[in-house]
Amino acid sequence: MSIEQHQGGGPSGLPFDTVDEVQEVLRGRNYLAGRGLATAILLSLKMGRPLLLEGEAGVGKTEIAKTLAGVLDTELIRLQCYEGIDASQALYEWDYGRQLLFARALQDGDVDAADRVRQLYGPDFLLARPLLQAIRAEKRVVLLIDEIDRADDEFEAFLLEVLSDFTVTVPELGTIRAVSPPAVILTSNRTRELHDALKRRCMYQWIEFPELEREAEIVRLRAPNVSEPLARSVVTAIARLRELDLIKRPGSAEAIDWANALALLGAEAVTSEEGRLTLGWAIKNQDDMRLVEPRLHELLSE
Repeated sequence: MSIEQHQGGGPSGLPFDTVDEVQEVLRGRNYLAGRGLATAILLSLKMGRPLLLEGEAGVGKTEIAKTLAGVLDTELIRLQCYEGIDASQALYEWDYGRQLLFARALQDGDVDAADRVRQLYGPDFLLARPLLQAIRAEKRVVLLIDEIDRADDEFEAFLLEVLSDFTVTVPELGTIRAVSPPAVILTSNRTRELHDALKRRCMYQWIEFPELEREAEIVRLRAPNVSEPLARSVVTAIARLRELDLIKRPGSAEAIDWANALALLGAEAVTSEEGRLTLGWAIKNQDDMRLVEPRLHELLSE
């Protein structure tokens, strides 16, 4: 069943109405979602609640937001979190440079002082950042709040307030309320524990590394130039690498990249010399590389 057949077909206006349909539509966009994730997506959208995805880096948390935006035929607005991010960088700020130029231009004009202030702090000088962009959007967008665990506690508390009712108050302009609240996806690599208040607001889903068969299917789906034997060889090696005490365990993204690199070199398996030379597609840390290299023959053997 195609996406076009689903569009607008359900009472919710979503391109799917069941968990099976979610999986089918996502697969049509080259994303293999397990039943748990597909259920979380469906309920999050139907209930209008943010979806919080946690898991190791590289398991497809960010990719699901990109895929969902395509499925819903809407814009993806991304807020990348980092240490020190504050409300102005996520919400809005004033274009002070343009305001200053405008103020100078008004100095010689016959303009009432109160009206001058209204012009200086009007919508034309407001720089909307991702959160305000999502709230002001005329139709529902997908808002991706990526790696929320990198932000501090204060920003998390601020975010919880915004997500509770999707309204923003700009003192100079008043309250801005979302006409079509965005579909919100938050991701976390769990570098720190998020507060219970935020988790209570969200539908929560932990994403595991996929099992070998599913991961081989993911590689083949995302890298169609990779043969089935090579895909299986790569995901087997990746699974063995994950069993080691690595600082950064390789995810499906690394498996796809490694398989693509080997296919471009004409390799048929990771046991080849090309497998050793391209190990940097799977291992991204020098200490991890030192741990892996002495055991490479054992790890890459069929």
